[in-house]
Amino acid sequence: MSAEAGLPAVDLLTFGESMVSLRSAGPLSAGGTLGMHVAGAESNVAVGAARLGHRVAWAGVLGADPHGEFILRQLRSEGIGVHYREHGSRGTGVMFLEQRTADVSRAFYYRAGSAGSTLCRADVDAAFRTGTRVLHLTGITAALSQEARQAVEYAAARAAGEGLEVSLDVNYRGKLWSREEARAVLTPLARHATILIASDDELGLVASGHGYSGAADDAEAAMAAELLARGVREVVVKRGAAGAGVHTAAGRWETPAVQVTSIDTVGAGDAFTAGYLSALLDGEDVAGRLRRGALTGAFAVSTAGDWEGLPCRGELELLGTAPSGTTQR
Repeated sequence: MSAEAGLPAVDLLTFGESMVSLRSAGPLSAGGTLGMHVAGAESNVAVGAARLGHRVAWAGVLGADPHGEFILRQLRSEGIGVHYREHGSRGTGVMFLEQRTADVSRAFYYRAGSAGSTLCRADVDAAFRTGTRVLHLTGITAALSQEARQAVEYAAARAAGEGLEVSLDVNYRGKLWSREEARAVLTPLARHATILIASDDELGLVASGHGYSGAADDAEAAMAAELLARGVREVVVKRGAAGAGVHTAAGRWETPAVQVTSIDTVGAGDAFTAGYLSALLDGEDVAGRLRRGALTGAFAVSTAGDWEGLPCRGELELLGTAPSGTTQR
């Protein structure tokens, strides 16, 4: 097990598979130049929170290859503490991302049997040694392998038992598992979460919604009520360009999306989550968390890359205060 020496307790700990993403501006079948980036929902959130001034750590398993070295270099350059195990015989995962049209991107994964899929309980124990205020998990890691699934379940149960904030983003990936497989794993996992984050089409993977009248809004309210009754404190629903909402025992809050020119939607949900958790760490109320999540999500969609355009704390006011298309001088 390798780790940064002497890491202090952090505000946010997350773990999962980070990969090398090779991005194309057009159809991959046509060839052309590929840009090399770091991709991974958990590391996206880690970067977003670190840029907003929080102490953040990421844990995972990497191959003994240049791809793994690249990921470490990028995460360290963002001030993120890393707990990692180097796997000698498995490679770091790779994905290709093509901008097929102005509105449609497609991902192609080469991660089967990757080093990242071997994440295990021992990796979780090592990451927990420094302490954290918030543990952030996603459903992606649970889909990688049986071993990784058990590690996620163990981490969630341990963090909940220690009284930590547990954030779980459903983050369903249809290329990794079916909705039925995801539902069987994520529904029981959600009981450990204090904050459950899902897009509006993912709530059904963690709640049944029995008893709703049929309208989409009624279904959402019914599923949120079910999750709240099972112990979740905040049910956060991401709706993309339609904004986001939060259900709690005290009521419901909504926020519109920040109006920007959309360039690249990849990583927008992770950016929202980073902003939401950042505001939580700062002691903001639910409305404040939603506002910051909407702002960081807007930075993500209006800049290219999974996380490259995410804001530092001093840049949050750039959106919504200056007229569109202006240059600050």
